[in-house]
Amino acid sequence: MLPSEDSSLRAAKEQSIHIRYAHYLFDNGSYEEAMEHFLASQVDITYVLSLYPSIVLPKTSMVPEPEKLIDISSDALYLSRGSSGLSDDMESSPPSQLSEFDEHTELESKKMSHNTLMALIKFLQKKRYSIIEKATSEGTEEVVLDAAGVNFGPYDSSRFKKTNKGRDNVAINSVAREMASILDTALLQALLLTGQSSATLELVKGLNYCDLKICEEILQKRNHYTALLELYKCNSMHPEALKLLHQLVEESRSNQPQAELNPKFKPELIIEYLKPLCGTDPMLVLEFSMLVLESCPMQTIELFLSGNIPADLVNSYLKQHAPSMQGRYLELMLAMNENGISGNLQNEMVQIYLSEVLDWHANLSSQQKWDERTYSPTRKKLLSALESIPGYNPEALLKCLPADALYEERAILLGKMNQHELALSLYVHKLHVSELAVSYCDRVYESVAHQSSVKSSGNIYLTLLQIYLNPRKTINNFEKRITNLVSSKNISTPRVNSGSAVKTKGNRASKKIAAIEGAEEMRISPSSTDSGRSDGDGDEFGEEGTSIIMLDEVLDLLSKRWDRINGAQALKLLPRETKIQNLLPFLGPLLRKSSEAYRNLSVIKSLRESENLQVKDELYNQRRTAVKITSDVTCSLCHKKIGTSVFAVFPNGKTLVHFVCFRDSQSMKAVAKGSPLRKR
Repeated sequence: MLPSEDSSLRAAKEQSIHIRYAHYLFDNGSYEEAMEHFLASQVDITYVLSLYPSIVLPKTSMVPEPEKLIDISSDALYLSRGSSGLSDDMESSPPSQLSEFDEHTELESKKMSHNTLMALIKFLQKKRYSIIEKATSEGTEEVVLDAAGVNFGPYDSSRFKKTNKGRDNVAINSVAREMASILDTALLQALLLTGQSSATLELVKGLNYCDLKICEEILQKRNHYTALLELYKCNSMHPEALKLLHQLVEESRSNQPQAELNPKFKPELIIEYLKPLCGTDPMLVLEFSMLVLESCPMQTIELFLSGNIPADLVNSYLKQHAPSMQGRYLELMLAMNENGISGNLQNEMVQIYLSEVLDWHANLSSQQKWDERTYSPTRKKLLSALESIPGYNPEALLKCLPADALYEERAILLGKMNQHELALSLYVHKLHVSELAVSYCDRVYESVAHQSSVKSSGNIYLTLLQIYLNPRKTINNFEKRITNLVSSKNISTPRVNSGSAVKTKGNRASKKIAAIEGAEEMRISPSSTDSGRSDGDGDEFGEEGTSIIMLDEVLDLLSKRWDRINGAQALKLLPRETKIQNLLPFLGPLLRKSSEAYRNLSVIKSLRESENLQVKDELYNQRRTAVKITSDVTCSLCHKKIGTSVFAVFPNGKTLVHFVCFRDSQSMKAVAKGSPLRKR
């Protein structure tokens, strides 16, 4: 019905009509239809949001000026205001001041109803695609200019830069992103007010420009922690997100009443959050993994392994911030990846165990309750580690062991130093457990058998026999011999860095490990003992005592390990008064085996002799090969018939030549070889 006129004037009138009619529909409850007319008028979203005073908007350089949008004529402006029922003060005042007018209380309550918010959500969602696209392209343009070397200060709405081609100035401002921030912030609040939690979560998970301060406050107030975590995550606020997640996990553990929208939070969620951060911020991962290391040790270690965080870095961080979990970490690290732990870490783990065992021993000794056959869980771990882990330094650990206890640990360390006689003497004379001595011999035998002859690896059993058969008063000499042994190796043994001390139980544990590492300075080190002497030298044991020969253990060892012991040498060690009847369990299978071996070797000898004869016969047959000369056979050199002349046969058996031709050819070869000499 408008008359034909200028297109811009007609468009302005159409926009004014849409806005006025939208206000009329909004006041009469047709909210969705009103939003359609607001959308058709292409009015700015800030103008529509001014109708919702409870929607908190971020501070921006853009001030909504609805007058500019509908200022076609004074009558049009009056009609626009009159049809909407809003005063001039309401249009020009900020949303926060609308609540001051008592006459609009009922109208505000109506506008903030569920239907009005649903209409606003649809309006914002229809406007969102184009606004977000503009904001994204604006950010891309700035990135391109930065890459091209165009620098600018803090962004505001009035900055200008020149293009590389020297054209007119191009304004690069933040209008699009400010508009996107207003839209997303308002949309998030509208979704929360209408109870659309899932839609809120989807909004913050994707690309969004929500104002962090406003949305953080609203989500915290309404206990929408899942959406708040995603908001932190999309803004790269990982420390804040992890702190919140840890708080939620602790609250879930304490069974405190939670909001209906708050799910059950588990420690595994922290680990899942940390996984993508291992490659970019390993220190942040280490800091917050300490919160779940104790409750989820296996998952945390897997996090370190999957994230390729160096084990030395993890260990040093644990030493400073969670020393009680350092041993646990090294245990799991070794169990999950045996080759992934270095020798230094292995040595440190053994020192942690030893420090705890020494504290435990000192505690029991002070109460006079120490028993050598008592095994705590940590002592079992220590014994297992000493036997299975190859990366520690046995000399350094041996120096800190008490002289009157922990004999089994001492025996293992001596075994690592190849001091087998001392180790076996501890098992036999200190621990009085022959089974451990036999097991020790078995381990040594099996470890050496594949490297050298069985004869040399069987010497360990002969050493044990000597200990059984020569009991002496060695108890008083053990400490001196071991001290001398360690002192003699000080020159060739590198010291352990005191920096590897582990804080397992505060300062006390640290001092204990420091004492372990620097014990060589606290020992008297006599240097009169020659480390090259055999452990079996009898004069080192002192005088013989009245101990009875352990003949029963000798016979038991011979009967069980007869196949690993040199029988002749063992019989030489036995006392003359030993009865043959007692040696039947040893001599019976030994003689049977020897007889069987003799028979087998005899058969092998006969077979070898037969094979030798066959080879000789074949050699003779090859040497008497017959050559048939006919009238047609010719010499391969002169090509004349051989006839009855003397001939020669080449090794291939087929080439025949006259003997004279062969001799001449050999002479010519000799002359050819000697010609350089004659020329010279």
